[in-house]
Amino acid sequence: MRHERGKAAALNGRYIPHSAFRIPHSAFRIRYHTAMTSIDPQNVLSLAIDTARAAGAILREGYAGARTYNVKSTETDLVTEFDHRAEQLIITRLRDAYPDHRIHAEESGKSDHDHPFTWYIDPLDGTNNFAHGLPHFCTCIALYELNQPVVGVIYDPMRDELFHTPTPGKSDGGAWLTQGNNPPQRLTVSTAPELMQSMVATGFAYDKHIAEHNNTEEFCAMVRRVRGIRRYGSAGLDLAYIAAGRFDAFWEYKLNPWDVAAAVPMITEAGGKVSNIDGSPFDITQNPVNIICTNDHLHDEVCEVIGEIRGKPRR
Repeated sequence: MRHERGKAAALNGRYIPHSAFRIPHSAFRIRYHTAMTSIDPQNVLSLAIDTARAAGAILREGYAGARTYNVKSTETDLVTEFDHRAEQLIITRLRDAYPDHRIHAEESGKSDHDHPFTWYIDPLDGTNNFAHGLPHFCTCIALYELNQPVVGVIYDPMRDELFHTPTPGKSDGGAWLTQGNNPPQRLTVSTAPELMQSMVATGFAYDKHIAEHNNTEEFCAMVRRVRGIRRYGSAGLDLAYIAAGRFDAFWEYKLNPWDVAAAVPMITEAGGKVSNIDGSPFDITQNPVNIICTNDHLHDEVCEVIGEIRGKPRR
């Protein structure tokens, strides 16, 4: 798997200064309004960043040792000791800081009380990669207020890449990449104008071996229309790579809110577009999450290709 280590300003050679290229954001623009009387977005972001890095340290430790796993819903749906350890650390830190907030986490489930603020947590996105010794996985943490994003953080502990929105000390939003100890670099989506010039990504649900609708027809249709297609096994990083201009488009069925909550505001802040799989406005509360994310230029084209397959009668 190739991976460019250069700064965000040179990702894929297609980064454009934010001042020179700006696509109108969708409804998922990060909000800084006076209604958020109980929290400070900068304090929340610092907490999320520090917590994601601490969880990432647990994952690095686990990756370096003997990795064992258990099966959840299917033989392809795995969980490890380190999913649980990282999630427990995250939940403990968030509850210590904001005991009344709701939590929606992959392994622990959803809080059943009402509150305007909800944390979405995926402690180890890419568990199959982790379990099989592939160094491509991440931790995702996001806070939403009434289904609108406040902060989003995605941390890749193996590359020490931290994707986040907004950035500490800033109040104007934006999507950012911090690599190691380097200053944050503002992200902008790619400028690929058509699918044949694009690199796209997708994934497959855990029930792909038994489901009648398993994304294979969409994959076959798309692979004929694009420059390249990748299936890396971490939706969180796939979507962060849209914001960074490394990928130009992504679609997938049957995701969960914690898979995408942190990345959705990054993509829109970087100038991209996010929608439901049918092109309608994205809804973080849908279950399951069926999503299309693009650099905006390609959105209609991707929706058209996916729509052609979705409209066909199933064999």
